[in-house]
Amino acid sequence: MVDQEKVGIDRRTFVKQAGAAAVAVGVEARSYARILGANDRIRLGQLGCGARSEGHVHMAQLASRQFPVETVAVCDIWSLARDRRAAQAKKAFNLNPQSYKYSEDMLARKDIDGVMIATGDFQHAKLCIQVVQADKDCYVEKPFANVLAEAKEARNIVKASRQVVQMGTQHRSQPYFLKVRDIVRSGRIGNVVHIEQEWNVNEERWRFVDVDTGISPRMLMDENMEWKKWLYDRKSQLREEDTDWKRWLLGKPYRPFDPHVYLEFRLYKDYSSGIFDQWLSHGSDMVHLWMDEVYPESVVANGGIFTWKDGRENPDTCVTAITYPKGFLYTYKTIFGNSYRSFSRIQGRDGTIVNYGGEGASLFTISSEGGRKEYDPSDTGPVYYRAPLVGPSSDREEMVHVPGAPPPNSLGPGDDDVGHMLNWLHAMRDRKEPNATVDHGFSHSIVCIMATQSYWSGKKMYWDPKNEDILDHPI
Repeated sequence: MVDQEKVGIDRRTFVKQAGAAAVAVGVEARSYARILGANDRIRLGQLGCGARSEGHVHMAQLASRQFPVETVAVCDIWSLARDRRAAQAKKAFNLNPQSYKYSEDMLARKDIDGVMIATGDFQHAKLCIQVVQADKDCYVEKPFANVLAEAKEARNIVKASRQVVQMGTQHRSQPYFLKVRDIVRSGRIGNVVHIEQEWNVNEERWRFVDVDTGISPRMLMDENMEWKKWLYDRKSQLREEDTDWKRWLLGKPYRPFDPHVYLEFRLYKDYSSGIFDQWLSHGSDMVHLWMDEVYPESVVANGGIFTWKDGRENPDTCVTAITYPKGFLYTYKTIFGNSYRSFSRIQGRDGTIVNYGGEGASLFTISSEGGRKEYDPSDTGPVYYRAPLVGPSSDREEMVHVPGAPPPNSLGPGDDDVGHMLNWLHAMRDRKEPNATVDHGFSHSIVCIMATQSYWSGKKMYWDPKNEDILDHPI
């Protein structure tokens, strides 16, 4: 077992000596103490040990093949979750990570450089503040925040600190999304007038899957079993005595302990907006990347629960329409009752970029289809007599390729793609901004919060950039 206290003492001795040398050459000691890699290993703590945290440990393991990094601590108020993650980290890094129930105890350790947050949506911003104020760098999952006041506070505290904070919007580090940004910037498709995304699945997304049997409500419905009885009457692995329910609520109004709310928070509006927090956060961040935009002008949303009437509060089908200051419309839609051909589409005056697949798909094509020469299809064509796989040859549709990157496909890299993790680690070592900054997180949070408020209020929402406020009337 690693002697954590001895490691901490040795590390403090190293940092003290290095800091003294840094001051002699005019470099601030505190900053120099964080320049790691060549002479040391970056040590990480995992805050929140659910399913996404499993991906975080896996990413750190993949990164360790190229960069000196290891996970030395895990923290979760649920004993079963932290035990599972500790076992994973032990196997991945051949060490005995220390387990903590409460974040402040883990953050008190001096030998931890960075913390990866994978908790409930509503907890991200508050815990990011706690991590940064403990002088740790931070990797925080999306959404950055789903309450505007918390988004502002967390952003301001991060920007006033010296910490390197990376948002979990990993597409900002993936080559095909960056290539598309460069194509848009080049003017090849002209001024963009519309960006559309439709990402669908035909499943009860985020409803609990039994970890022992692998059974999900969808499987039971397919066999016409009493799925609601199974869903609500079975004994959960989560017991109140094995966690801290009041701590989990983290300032939300008290309600009696409910394992479904705890484990499936994405379905309940007090803790998440569901589709908006989980997927629109990625979608809007892509739009901001491609268009160099920071905030929307207006947002309106609609939808409902049309398929999975299983007690959830957040919609299983929704659509939102968003306008931006540069003068284009962004529409986003998700359906949980049909999985037909997810896509993204960027429409410019002189051509179109199309992505085939859902959120992270890397298969993009670019063509002149839809451009000025096709001002009216009834006059200029093309006319189709069968469903086309590609447009006419005159549109010169071509696949987007990135030299040195893996071949594109309609799935793209998985959630555990190591590139974004490596970008954060290099930024930590070099003390520079990562690819997905806190400002980017604040921007996607604005969109998600406005869409959520519009959905529940039935009103169109407007952003006031001067006062950083959401209004239900034009400025």
